[in-house]
Amino acid sequence: MVALAELAFSASDLAQMRFAVSPMWEVVTSFRLLRSHVAHPVHRTWAEQVRPRVAAAGLDQGWLAELIPPSGYLPDFLNPAPAGPAPTLAEELSEILAVPDLRIRQDLDHLHGHRGAPGARLRSLHDDPAARLPRVAEEIEQYWELALAPYWARIRAVLDADVFHRARQVAEHGAGHLFNDLHDSVRWDDNALRLVRRRRRLTRQTAGAGLLLVPSAFAGPGLLTRVRLPEPPQLAYPARGVGALWDSRPVTRSDALAAVLGRSRTLLLSELAAPASTTELARRTGLSPAAVSQYLTALRDAGLVSAHRAGRFVLYARTSVAESLLSAVSP
Repeated sequence: MVALAELAFSASDLAQMRFAVSPMWEVVTSFRLLRSHVAHPVHRTWAEQVRPRVAAAGLDQGWLAELIPPSGYLPDFLNPAPAGPAPTLAEELSEILAVPDLRIRQDLDHLHGHRGAPGARLRSLHDDPAARLPRVAEEIEQYWELALAPYWARIRAVLDADVFHRARQVAEHGAGHLFNDLHDSVRWDDNALRLVRRRRRLTRQTAGAGLLLVPSAFAGPGLLTRVRLPEPPQLAYPARGVGALWDSRPVTRSDALAAVLGRSRTLLLSELAAPASTTELARRTGLSPAAVSQYLTALRDAGLVSAHRAGRFVLYARTSVAESLLSAVSP
């Protein structure tokens, strides 16, 4: 028999339904993907770039490696309900650091029930959440800077586009049409949301009012749920357009852009189709490391490049402004 969960909706619940883009959902789902070591058909390029950095920083053997299993239950405290439509990572980490000790212990006990005996780090987190949780938050920040921040302009564009599309669905066709198009395991019927293949119960007695819909670049192909009273239930679903997330951008007419930015700066922007360090860019372009550093500083000051430091790593990435500029001069 196929498992089925059913979440009833009142007019008030529909009125409180909303979307949010959550950095922490991308942290837990992307880290889980890296841990799986599966050659993902969509995210292979990203994983091949990020996995060596994560391993070099020791994050594959750290707190997140114990907290985020390759499959199954994810501790609820890692994904607090976003207070607004697009919280920053810092805002979500503040929410995590404010979680009561009892709730963290309950989540860890639930995790242990799925995975068996915990490792040394999780035992210490269970014993003294207030002392250990800041170390978890520091590691999350480090992982973010290495694995997601350099790519966030691309990822965020896909997530925002999904929210825009879904909001338009609701405006033109109503909430029922939105739910029936959201995921193949979700159906709207008789004022209730039905989720197929969900093992845990999902009722208004176990979930708060409303519903929080969270598009994710790394959640697919499944649907992830978080239920924790009194917060609204969360559904993290695969965002539309993820299949094209890592597609190569069009080749730039470099002469046109070089006339404005200069040939070396234009060359560096073109090379930053994927985030890279100063050393990598110097090797690929033939420019000296000192010159690359000088040009990157100018590009960063102009809002065309962002820098992301994690330990000894400093990665440079194109901003959304740079992506728009390159698209405008592409043939």
